[in-house]
Amino acid sequence: MSPSPAIDRKGLSAAIASYVLWGVFPLYWVMLKHVPSLQIIAHRIIWCAVFVVGWLVLREGSRWLRQALARPRVGGLLLLSALLISFNWGVYIWAVTNGRVVEASLGYFINPLVNVLIGVLVLGERLNRAQWTAVAFAAAGVLWLAFLHGDPPWIALALALSFACYGLIRKTAHVDAIPGLAIESLFLLLPALAWLAWEQHRGVAAFLDGDVGSDVLLVVGGALTALPLIGFAYGARRIPYSLVGILQYISPTLQLLTGVLLLGEAFSGSQAVGFALIWIALALYATDGWRRARRQPLRAAREHVAGEVPAQDGAAPPR
Repeated sequence: MSPSPAIDRKGLSAAIASYVLWGVFPLYWVMLKHVPSLQIIAHRIIWCAVFVVGWLVLREGSRWLRQALARPRVGGLLLLSALLISFNWGVYIWAVTNGRVVEASLGYFINPLVNVLIGVLVLGERLNRAQWTAVAFAAAGVLWLAFLHGDPPWIALALALSFACYGLIRKTAHVDAIPGLAIESLFLLLPALAWLAWEQHRGVAAFLDGDVGSDVLLVVGGALTALPLIGFAYGARRIPYSLVGILQYISPTLQLLTGVLLLGEAFSGSQAVGFALIWIALALYATDGWRRARRQPLRAAREHVAGEVPAQDGAAPPR
């Protein structure tokens, strides 16, 4: 059996950097907590559109837009995904600027397991025993936190469900990450501009009101929205996807540590019990995914030796 290929270091570095940046984002957005959340979201949409669309136009002209929308139904799917990601951003920004970073981090810990449930309920996928056990532990963790607070952790659930549904639509749309983000931003651009114009008319707009520091943060926030996604898209194409599945936990872990250690949010022993149940679920899920990923090359090699599959010489390279 041939040795496993070496992991692409540039791809690994890009993926890790993206998750680290996502993980420390609360430190950035909390500097804008004096700005109304909807204004932050509007600026994030506008400046993300400027940077991402500008980068694509410089690189490919207008060809990228024709190619992205060439498949049927892509436009409608991206409109729906744009609404979902704007809702997700809105909940996240509100949570960060209102001292709820710990609960927001819980949403992104839960998200991979919500993806599993969507795979079962919507895509007809089947779970093995380890995966069902992971889902059970995660459900127990969420129920514990709900019991602890007297009601479900709505912020975490809203973030997890909206991002999982967003991922499902993007999977269905079959469009690359960066052009997809550009089109989503263009769909949301006019409503964002209209909202900021209304806020300016009311005299409550935070942009260009004399606080240069806030203006810079609002503009750069658009670039920071696009940068980790570009890095993630670069890395995900160059490293095993099973490794991507493990690396994704860097982001909520850093968010949790940021909320507790740097922003001074409370994190009690009772909360730790709920998080621990979810971490056990993630460990079970990640371990099962790693084992299955390890078995696939071995199975393919055995089938090839046995003559069950044709040789891959001349096959199209992976996309």
